Amino acid sequence: MLIPLANDPRDYAWGSTSLLADLEGRDASGRPEAEVWFGDHPGDPSETGDGRTLDRWIADDGAASGIDAPLPYLLKLLAAASALSIQAHPSKAQAEAGFAREEAAGIARDAADRTYRDANHKPELIVALSDEFRALAGLRDLDATRRLIATLGEGAAPLAERLEGADASLSAVIGWLLSDGADAARDVVAAAVAASSDEFAAELALARTLDAAFPGDPGIVVALLLNLVVLRRGEGLFVPAGVLHAYLDGLGVELMAASDNVLRGGLTPKHVDAAELVSVLDGTPGLPPVIRPREVAPGVRRYDVPVADFALLAVSADADTVDVALEGPAIAVATAGAVSVSGFATGASAALAAGAAVLVTPDEGGVRVSGSGDLFIALPGR
Repeated sequence: MLIPLANDPRDYAWGSTSLLADLEGRDASGRPEAEVWFGDHPGDPSETGDGRTLDRWIADDGAASGIDAPLPYLLKLLAAASALSIQAHPSKAQAEAGFAREEAAGIARDAADRTYRDANHKPELIVALSDEFRALAGLRDLDATRRLIATLGEGAAPLAERLEGADASLSAVIGWLLSDGADAARDVVAAAVAASSDEFAAELALARTLDAAFPGDPGIVVALLLNLVVLRRGEGLFVPAGVLHAYLDGLGVELMAASDNVLRGGLTPKHVDAAELVSVLDGTPGLPPVIRPREVAPGVRRYDVPVADFALLAVSADADTVDVALEGPAIAVATAGAVSVSGFATGASAALAAGAAVLVTPDEGGVRVSGSGDLFIALPGR
């Protein structure tokens, strides 16, 4: 079966007022449109076109088509005009322990100070649909960070001191900035706003932008410790457990394990638990994992990620039909042009304009894609 999926954009303040509208070829609403969710996540399940949400459809009819609830992944279109919060996600074991702890403490799952809203991890993959997609991801090499901080002069002296020595801990520095280092963080930001550097011009420009948007937020200094990543169209960024990151601007397809566990590290008015963030943080500096897809069949490319929760395929159709074998429940979303998908088993078909999506049930075995356009397909990993 092919089940049509639709959802309203979520109006987070960081959302773009134009990117999703341009993708879908419609007039802009005038409001921020940040994310469109395709999946059965209870936070915002997709509509199936028959008056039911996808989680309800799966509960009623999914077993007959080979779907066990819930889906292991959540697929999104994400459109950022400004920075999302700096954040990291727990491992599976950390999520299970944290969820049990907060359940035992009686903290409501929708409470503002709740951290673990479920018992799952949340590795995620973002693939750029715009010409550029900018993000912060992973802790920069310590020597490079020391060079950056050195350009800030005396205003950053307390931070520079904490970064000195072979045993300097970036995790400890981040914990200090978010708890006891607020005054020092303000001095660092003031120095960064006034500084200039050929090597770190982009990072300092970002600090000025963040200072205008989040005045007084120590997360601006945390941002200065992270790698600034610029994805080109079609490139992906994989974020595993414990890796600090923040998306900055651009349009992308995002795929993640089905979870809502977020530990924030600044650039947000929401709850920041510095101690809990540090407890899950991977403090190892290193370049972030930028992923380029590999061709697995004519017209079909796969983004290889080291998790079993999800996999992502990119399909390009141009006159010739493209056959895509699928295992497990899959969600296909069109991102350019106009394509038609039809199931292997039943021949059921759906025409998809950019922004439209369908669930492909496991009993179809795959889809044939025709027309002219681009399609992303999310499915369980292996």
